[in-house]
Amino acid sequence: MLVVAAMYPGGDGTRFDHAYYRESHMPMLRRLWGPMGLQHDQVMRGLDAPDGAASAYIVTTLMTFDSMASFKAAADQHGAELFGDIPNFYDGTPALAYYETPA
Repeated sequence: MLVVAAMYPGGDGTRFDHAYYRESHMPMLRRLWGPMGLQHDQVMRGLDAPDGAASAYIVTTLMTFDSMASFKAAADQHGAELFGDIPNFYDGTPALAYYETPA
């Protein structure tokens, strides 16, 4: 299994529209990538640390695919539309990380 993490760094003045992300972007992602192998997604909102330090990421979204090939095919076909939607809810540059779940 492949887990793709889309992480949205925070910082002073960083804009992230949680309502748009939840109500528009994520449904679009599910509609486009669901038939292409997206098996599960989980959106997590960053919290400040117990000592009050700000979270490094406003939001981290985990997306599960059966393989890197499935993710690559989905991204190749619909990536431009999904990545082009980012300015509608976020004014920074997200980071992507890829993880393999142990067998």
